[in-house]
Amino acid sequence: MVGIRLDRWLWAARWYKTRSQATSAINGGHVQVAGERAKAARPVRVGDEVRLRKGPYEFQLIVRGLSEQRGPAAVAQALFEETEASKAARAVVAAELKAMPSPLPGLHGRPTKRDRRQLAKLLGWDED
Repeated sequence: MVGIRLDRWLWAARWYKTRSQATSAINGGHVQVAGERAKAARPVRVGDEVRLRKGPYEFQLIVRGLSEQRGPAAVAQALFEETEASKAARAVVAAELKAMPSPLPGLHGRPTKRDRRQLAKLLGWDED
């Protein structure tokens, strides 16, 4: 096998649950091959470098194998290798996210009547 479609490889390597999700990510500019924005039909070959953004994290992958079928996770992990620089960068981002304070602790869902009264009193909206 010389090459395989990028969207199919991302699906087989279990980066996305469906091929349409992989295609949407590629069209959205979240996937680059060899430093260039790619299209879903671009052939991926062994040795290519794929950059992938998922949420706040960016993965740099080296293609180590090709597969037309989606298999078990152990087989999918053999299709790529993440670079050490990528792992270090993800660890830094994870540490930054963990260190960030939560927006407002203790707030879950809509405020209760008591919460609204306390907020109004704090902001000086209270007419009393």
